[in-house]
Amino acid sequence: MQPEWSHQRVFITGASSGIGAALAAHYAALGATLGLLARRGPALDQLIATLPQPERHRAYAVDVRDHAAIAAAAQDFITCTGGIDVVIANAGISVGTLTEYAEDLPVFADIVATNLTATAATFAPFIATMKAQRAPARLVGIGSVAGIRGLPGAEAYSASKAAVISYCESLRLELKPYGIKVVTLCPGYIDTPMTRVNPYPMPFLMAPDRFAARAARVIDAGSSYAVIPWQMGVVAKVLRLLPNPVYDFAFGKAPHKPRKQTS
Repeated sequence: MQPEWSHQRVFITGASSGIGAALAAHYAALGATLGLLARRGPALDQLIATLPQPERHRAYAVDVRDHAAIAAAAQDFITCTGGIDVVIANAGISVGTLTEYAEDLPVFADIVATNLTATAATFAPFIATMKAQRAPARLVGIGSVAGIRGLPGAEAYSASKAAVISYCESLRLELKPYGIKVVTLCPGYIDTPMTRVNPYPMPFLMAPDRFAARAARVIDAGSSYAVIPWQMGVVAKVLRLLPNPVYDFAFGKAPHKPRKQTS
């Protein structure tokens, strides 16, 4: 796989830590050229310094809510590399929200803007180039098992991830005639700064590097949808089938994620 990946160009948002950083390390080890985007420029620079052939990779200190800045970064990466093969819209935030609190409404909007709208803003500037290349390409959206059924205290996060799943499904159908694969990845519990604040047990907790390796296989295969780890995929299927009264009884008193904390 090394010779093939030495010509691959991969663009990842939310790349400064967690899943994004793990994906960056995985693809860099294969020999890909990376465009890494996140708000924290110094953290991106530190990450790139640890990667093989750091001079091949480009850092973009951009807030994904700034759509014009994403488009500029995308164009710069395409210009510098001559094209694009994989785009992973990974940037996301997870914060507890409760609708009864008016002060949570701006937080709700921020989560949707970061997790959902920024996914579309990340894909948009690459699609024309992918169509023109007439070569296999991937757009990867990061959903969540939390997008399968709504969780108490995680209204905004659950809603945003459910929307990402539906959005990617729509986009997949739109781009199928052009040979562009749209892949939806739904992580379970991955050991990252985002999950370490959770005040409850996290079954099947997975290390970020293991997640990245499995995710890359799914992306390379062009699969339309995958839950990682697979055990959470089984859980997701069960949750999807539970009647509302049973689901409400099982999860109605589940612990809440802390409010007004970002990671």
